[in-house]
Amino acid sequence: MPAVSRRTLTLAVCGAIVVALLAVAALAPLPMSIVLPGLTANVLGADKGTPVITVSGAKTRPTSGQLRLVTVAATAPNASVHFSDVAKAWFSSDKAAMPRDSVYPSGNSVAEIQKANEKEMTDSQQDATTAALKHLGLSPSKVKVTLRLADVGGPSAGLLFTLGIIDKVDGDGHGGDLTGGRVIAGTGTIDGSGKVGAVGGVPLKEKAAVRDGATVFIVPRGECSDAKAALPGGLKLIPVTTLDNTLSALSALRAGQKTPTC
Repeated sequence: MPAVSRRTLTLAVCGAIVVALLAVAALAPLPMSIVLPGLTANVLGADKGTPVITVSGAKTRPTSGQLRLVTVAATAPNASVHFSDVAKAWFSSDKAAMPRDSVYPSGNSVAEIQKANEKEMTDSQQDATTAALKHLGLSPSKVKVTLRLADVGGPSAGLLFTLGIIDKVDGDGHGGDLTGGRVIAGTGTIDGSGKVGAVGGVPLKEKAAVRDGATVFIVPRGECSDAKAALPGGLKLIPVTTLDNTLSALSALRAGQKTPTC
């Protein structure tokens, strides 16, 4: 039997160690989340039988068309995500692997993360109401807006809530709807002054929007690159930075005029 050289033996041992380390790495959980297209909801309609937007202290109007907020669905914050899961997501057009910290608020437990997520949603609703009432010239001391939407957290529905409040109260300002009868989806945070902010997960949100009938998608301008990367056919992008230019773009859309593009 031929003798095994020291070099061959060393390479064999190193190779075995590398294989063992790769096996451990493949089985070890990663600080990642697997994200999918989530639910959408028409803020002009009802959720589980309850209107999403209720306004008291000001006259409201019937609306047509839809303003659909869009979400992503993600593995639970305490879920074990492995290399094989991440690899599958990389090669899928309907999934994405994202750092867990970019999907969930920081926290030490699932309960803390859920609480932080709910707070972000509450703060977002308050900012959305402030921006809408400011645009409408209505006093928050006389007009009360209640926003109800189950199973949705985070701040990314802010812009659509604001548009929904405005449409419910004033429409386009001339007796018509902001939507022009279309199904319009969108995403974006909003602050009390009407500034629109980025949110993340836009390509998957576009898929959810098209799945639920949207033909127009409002996106924060800073996310145009992501929005164009895998844009579904038949979906028109409208990039925005503020509430005012969002309303201007919707006005142009209703009139059949040129709208902003990414």
